[in-house]
Amino acid sequence: MTTQMHSVIAAQVDSKTITRSSFKQYEKEQAEIATLSNDLNSSFGALFHATATILRHAFFLAEFKKTHSKREYRKLLSEHGFVDEEKKYLKIAAAFQKFSPQDLAQIEPRTIYQLAENSKKYQPVIDQLLDLAEVSQKAVRELVRKQRQPREIKPEKPSIWRRTKNGGRYCQIPPIHEENERTGITLQKMMDTEGTSAQKIVAEAIALRQAYKEGRLLLVQEIAN
Repeated sequence: MTTQMHSVIAAQVDSKTITRSSFKQYEKEQAEIATLSNDLNSSFGALFHATATILRHAFFLAEFKKTHSKREYRKLLSEHGFVDEEKKYLKIAAAFQKFSPQDLAQIEPRTIYQLAENSKKYQPVIDQLLDLAEVSQKAVRELVRKQRQPREIKPEKPSIWRRTKNGGRYCQIPPIHEENERTGITLQKMMDTEGTSAQKIVAEAIALRQAYKEGRLLLVQEIAN
């Protein structure tokens, strides 16, 4: 009987020990999750804060340049070791002048630079951001992706004209591919028997065709009819 009670008590103690151990492990895991969550929120918050700071700096430089003399502007840049570094920020200010820094805070910095550096290319994207209730990185990426979709390429009008180094031009007939090679064989035969150039023969042939198209030349069968 005593042995059985000791066994029951031991089992209860072990159970409580296991429960406490599991709870402590759970508390530890929850604390780690909370810390990770706080770190993530803090990290993304810092990233968004960086974007807003970049925009504020860009707007400040653009405004200072507009309201101060060139000499004062150059002095400001020189004092901060920012000469020639300001150009990309002026592009940002020009590209996003219709926005406030907070409007675009959820866009990561590299995307801001990308859109500003290629503002002509991405102007449709920037314009569409004005219509969004909330501008997010995902929304911007989606607009950029659509902008990059290949457009229908219109076939170029065939041209026989080529340019010389001196700025002049000459006509070059593309290769003629035929299974029976009739045109090439006939042209070569004319060249051999008449002792004339391919260019002259082609020119005469085109002149005759043009005369026929204009009604100045009739085929024998047309006259017979």
